[in-house]
Amino acid sequence: MILNKIYWATIAVLGFVHLRSVLLNLSFQFPIIIICLFIVCFIFFLYKKVPVRVSILSYIWNSSLFVMQALLVLIYITDKPSWIFLVPFLIFIGIETVRIIWANQLTSFTKKLKEFEEQNNQFNETFRLVRTERHDFLKHVSAIHYLLEDGKYSEAKAYLDELVDGYEETNLSIKGERGVVAGVLHKLYQQAKASDIEVVYDFDLPLSTLPLSDQHVVALIGNLLSNSIDACIDWQKKHEEQACVTLQFYKRSGLYLLICKNNSLPIPADILDGLFQTYGKTTKTGDHEGFGTEIIHNIVKDHEGFLDFVYKEHEFTIKIKLPAILG
Repeated sequence: MILNKIYWATIAVLGFVHLRSVLLNLSFQFPIIIICLFIVCFIFFLYKKVPVRVSILSYIWNSSLFVMQALLVLIYITDKPSWIFLVPFLIFIGIETVRIIWANQLTSFTKKLKEFEEQNNQFNETFRLVRTERHDFLKHVSAIHYLLEDGKYSEAKAYLDELVDGYEETNLSIKGERGVVAGVLHKLYQQAKASDIEVVYDFDLPLSTLPLSDQHVVALIGNLLSNSIDACIDWQKKHEEQACVTLQFYKRSGLYLLICKNNSLPIPADILDGLFQTYGKTTKTGDHEGFGTEIIHNIVKDHEGFLDFVYKEHEFTIKIKLPAILG
């Protein structure tokens, strides 16, 4: 965050110098205060609309680019005002464009690599769990058989109930799902349970049937559930009651409907109004930049879907509609 503030401040100063030097060529003199206000408003607009992750670039690369931009300013010192000043100004913009594109592409690549590693770990963990349950199945059957032969029917029923509960937890996540989707569902289910949050998966059909790539399904579901779990944790701390996350999925009239509900503390109106529209909006406390809502919004938009959300009576609900056949 500190690096981002330094970055925007530096760009504002350099942008002011370049713009003022170019405007000196006009027949009338632009007031400095007007130029300052324009730069501040423009930088604020970029800050809100353009995600720039300069921290992903090394200190050496960021410093080198800033030095190149600073050296361009020397042209204004050595020459009298001339329209040739447009050249260093355009070079300054070009260097900054390269930095933004490079940083964002590197961020995207790093994020995809991290997601792949997480998905691989989730898949391996789910596969390990299924193998373990299968390996122990005959042992459980033998134990129940022994209790029944010994006439301990109540103990056998209790043992069976406990066993079924354990299998249902796994079955909720993996039935009909492709590996990586099952992995993320199971991981987040366990994560919620570890925080004493009730989780309800209510699916008419597997999430894997969504007309999205595995990467997009995992990103969509992962961010929806992660945000819901974080909100429930904050809600539980204040209310000292068990929170609940519900994820529903079904198909109606050529549309896939995905609904996620969770307990949530009140959300400020300014954040709620632009939650899925403006970069940087987040309901989380601490050092968060709102990338989760940005990812959800982009996936829904890219697949010609519709997203709606509402907060009412301590419950936040997101409803996503996706066409069964994309145009």
